[in-house]
Order: sequence, then C-alpha cells, then structure tokens
Amino acid sequence: MADGDTPAPVSILLVEDDEVIRRSVALALERYGYRVTSAADGLTGLERFREGGHDLLLLDVMLPGLDGIGLCRRIRETSMAPILIMSARGDALDVVSGLEAGADDYVVKPVDTAVLVARIRSLLRRAVYAPTADRTRVGPEPSPAGTGTRLVFGDLVIDTAGLEVAVAGRPVALAPTELRLLLEFAANPGIVLDRQTLLRNVWDYGWDGDSRVVDLCVQRLRRKIGAERVETVRGFGYKLRR
Repeated sequence: MADGDTPAPVSILLVEDDEVIRRSVALALERYGYRVTSAADGLTGLERFREGGHDLLLLDVMLPGLDGIGLCRRIRETSMAPILIMSARGDALDVVSGLEAGADDYVVKPVDTAVLVARIRSLLRRAVYAPTADRTRVGPEPSPAGTGTRLVFGDLVIDTAGLEVAVAGRPVALAPTELRLLLEFAANPGIVLDRQTLLRNVWDYGWDGDSRVVDLCVQRLRRKIGAERVETVRGFGYKLRR
C-alpha cells in the first residue's frame, strides 16, 4: 500500500500532571500505534485541544490551573470528541463529576495498559458507529420512501445513515456515546433495557461494568432530547417511549 493510502494513526491528547504517569502512559499507547500529544496542566491541554487533530482525549481529573472536570466542560462546548477520564482509586465524586461534565467513560489509576487500550478502542468504535441494516428499519413510523434510514418518535427524528438527531426540527449535538445509547434505545422502542445490557451493547463491556456510566449518560441524553422520552423502569432499567 502506498504511503498516501496508509491511514493516519489515531491521535490522542493526554493531559496528566504527573510526569512519570504521563510518560509511561504515552509510551504504552505509542507501542500500540497511537500518536500521543501530551500536556502537563489543564490550560495547556486546552491549548493543545484547540490546535485540533485529536481523535480522543485522555484527561486526568486532578490538574493544576484548570482541572480535568473543567477542561472536559470546555471541550464539550465545541466538540463531541470521545473523552476518557482518569480517576485516582475510582473516587466516586471524580467519576460522577467527570461523567456529568460530558466524559464518555473512565479508568482508574494506576492505569492498567490492557484496560486502557480496551476502553480507548471501545470509544473509538463508538465514534465511528453506524447501525446495522436491521436497526434502520425499526421505528414506530415508516421511513420516507427510498431512504429507510429515519426513525421517528413524535418530534424526535433520528437519521441512522447520517447519524444526525433532531427534536422539533432542531439539530441536537450528541457525543458518540450519547448517540450510540439513543440508537440502542431506538432499535428497541418500548422495550426495557437493563444497565448491564446497555453496558455490553453501548460501552462494549465484556464484564460487569459501573452502572453509573449508564445512569449519567441517560441523564445527559434526557437533557438534550427531552426528559420524558427515556423512561426509568424502577428496578429494571430504561426504555424509549414509543
């Protein structure tokens, strides 16, 4: 294959203030073929992000200048790029704050390389996710003739080919995980999906994961498409109202 046809390596922006951790994580990711740009504080990380060209962001929570939660919020103002936060010991407040700020997932420090790479690969798959042909035909109303790609739930319209969402005719910007979660609900309208099913199908977890990532992603999705559209079935899970 000619050099011009070779896909560019995935670019990751790593923001971590601990030099030892920053270097070790960058080296580990580079061994897996990723291109890593590093920053040692939140403000520098924001500058690097604004330079563009990053496919995924890996943010520590405790950063000088601008912490990882604030950095995540600033990034989400203009970008839906996948964001993975690193939390010391999986601190509940760090995790919840990061997910509420718009992060897609988290890993616990010290970071296990195999787990980190698995989470990165999962996030990147979500970022380029396209639904299957079967899913494009699911919906309470028929799609326009010849398209077969629109799911319509009242004034909520999901274009499964263009991966675009609109509510009452207004485009809604969704992060990759939010979009994939909505597509999973839309593929199963009116069916209750438990948290472990969602972790498996949306987050690609092959093991029991932290259900908080589901709950907080549902909260973010509700804020964007309307709280009444995703119903909580207490003790069981969630469902998209028809």
